[in-house]
Amino acid sequence: MNHEPPRTLIMKFGGASLSTAAQFDAISNLIVKKRESYSNVVIVVSAMGETTNELTALAKSVNPTPPQRELDMLLSVGERISMSLLAMALAKRAEQAISFTGSQSGIITSTEHSEAKIIAVKPHRILSSLEEGKIVIVAGFQGVSRTGEITTLGRGGSDTTAVALAIALRAEKVEFYKDVPGFFEEDPKTNPEASHFAQLSYDQAIEIVANGAKILHQRSLHLARSNQIPLHVLSFKEDHQLLTGTVIRSDAILVSLPIYECEVS
Repeated sequence: MNHEPPRTLIMKFGGASLSTAAQFDAISNLIVKKRESYSNVVIVVSAMGETTNELTALAKSVNPTPPQRELDMLLSVGERISMSLLAMALAKRAEQAISFTGSQSGIITSTEHSEAKIIAVKPHRILSSLEEGKIVIVAGFQGVSRTGEITTLGRGGSDTTAVALAIALRAEKVEFYKDVPGFFEEDPKTNPEASHFAQLSYDQAIEIVANGAKILHQRSLHLARSNQIPLHVLSFKEDHQLLTGTVIRSDAILVSLPIYECEVS
C-alpha cells in the first residue's frame, strides 16, 4: 500500500505573464501540464501587467496622499482580478480550480499597511480544496492582519506569498515564471550575451538581487533560505521554455514544518 504524501508544487506568475487575456490560456496549459507530475498544485498570481501602477495613479488622482488603509483596499483588487480570470481559464479546460484572496488563504500579517510582513499561514481552506482535487489559485501580495484589516506586502510581495505557502504546505519547490529564463550575470534584455546561471545558492541569488537585479524579492529569498525551500526561476515565454531556468537551493536537509500553524518571518 502506497503511503507516500502527495507531491505539492507552488507556481508563481508575475504581472508580465498575466498582461493579456491570451496569456491566461497559455499559463493554463503550463498548469495542466504540471498536474501530470504533482497531485497538489497551488498558483500564486500578481496583478495583470501595470494594474498596480494604474491603481496607484488612480488613487493619487483622487487624493495625492491617500489613506494607506484605503490604498491597500484598492491595490488588493489587482490580484483578485488575476486569480478569478485564471480560474475561469482553467474551467474552460474542464479543470476544477478555485481562487482565494490572501485573507481567505490564511495569510496573516503584521498591521503595517503597504509594507506588511507575513507572520503566520493558516491554509485550512487551501488544504480542503486540494483534498477535493482542485487547483488552488491564491492572490499574492496581500493578507489580513490579526485585527482583521486587509494589508499588502509591498512591491514584490507576491514572491514572498509563494514561499510562505510552500513552507506551510510542505511543497517540493516554488516555480517562478518570469519574462526571462532565470538569473543572468547582467540584464539579458540589455545584454543578450550575458552569462546565464543554471544554479545558484541562496546567498548568491541574494547578492545578485541586492546589486539591483529585479528577478525575485529579497524577502522571499531570505525566507526560502531560512526554511530550505528550493526555488526554480523559469520563463513563461514559449521561445524560452526549452531553457532550464535557474535553480536556487542548498544541500541542507529540508526543515520539517507544521502545516496548519506555520510561523514565518
